[in-house]
Amino acid sequence: MEYPYIGESSRIARLEPPGGKIRVVIDTDTFNEIDDQFAIVYALMSEEKMKTEAIYAAPFFNERSSGPAEGMALSYDEIRRLLALMSKPHENFVFKGSVDYLGTSLIPQRNDAVHDLVERAMASSSEDPLYIIALAAITNIASAILLEPRIIDRVVLVWLGGHSLTWPHTHEFNLRQDVAAAQLIFDSSVPLVMLPCNGVVSALSTSVPELERYLEPTGKVGAFLTGRFREYRDVNEHMAWSKPIWDMAPVAYLIEPNWAPSILVPSPVLTSDVTWSVDASRHHIRYVHSIDRDAIFRDFFVKLANFKA
Repeated sequence: MEYPYIGESSRIARLEPPGGKIRVVIDTDTFNEIDDQFAIVYALMSEEKMKTEAIYAAPFFNERSSGPAEGMALSYDEIRRLLALMSKPHENFVFKGSVDYLGTSLIPQRNDAVHDLVERAMASSSEDPLYIIALAAITNIASAILLEPRIIDRVVLVWLGGHSLTWPHTHEFNLRQDVAAAQLIFDSSVPLVMLPCNGVVSALSTSVPELERYLEPTGKVGAFLTGRFREYRDVNEHMAWSKPIWDMAPVAYLIEPNWAPSILVPSPVLTSDVTWSVDASRHHIRYVHSIDRDAIFRDFFVKLANFKA
């Protein structure tokens, strides 16, 4: 497939961390784990930096769902549940996404989320792009690009996906759910900010005692998030247990890029073995290489303490 040409200087300029307030949409498999909930709350509490225009439910398949379709439906319900706690309406704001993965057929999924993304992106421009915070398998976004390739010149994709480029493999959950869609993203030349999981965002960990001290007392939203975190812990793990809240990282990058330092690198080649290969002649992406864990959680705790539903 041929994609619209974006000059390298234009792409690099687009990949500069945003300075002013931006427009965002969030693509999320919210019921898959517990970190998407934190990310959604964080984005919605950060109105000084971003206006969240829509949230898209993404597919997932693991022990928490019977397949990608149920994973998407469970995520849709969890998003609505969270918005209700925050006293925010869901109508014309939350959209159901893909019920299956793109796969090697590369037949785009057609659904409300994909169509809404295409519409919003086409109403944007290279000078005022739509930022896509992607926290799941990249199926919805890849489908939108297949349906309307011109959107790659009107968006910036900020994706939590894959492992560090120095990791021996990249069998990370978001990426391996739909490898063909991920390959399309890395090959398409869409302006991409990549936040790898193991080796980078894995530093963004917290624990039950920390959340009980700083999050749970803030109110019903904080109590809900702490409860979700507590429920996720293995009942046999009482001491020295912590967990990364992966999905807060893309939001944090857009709030304060210094909390997620990054460099420009050639877009990695995602092989059929789900490993990274290097081709220095490829277009550039922005690659986050470290995380200021304390600054991010401090900002999150303070915002939630001041949040009024």
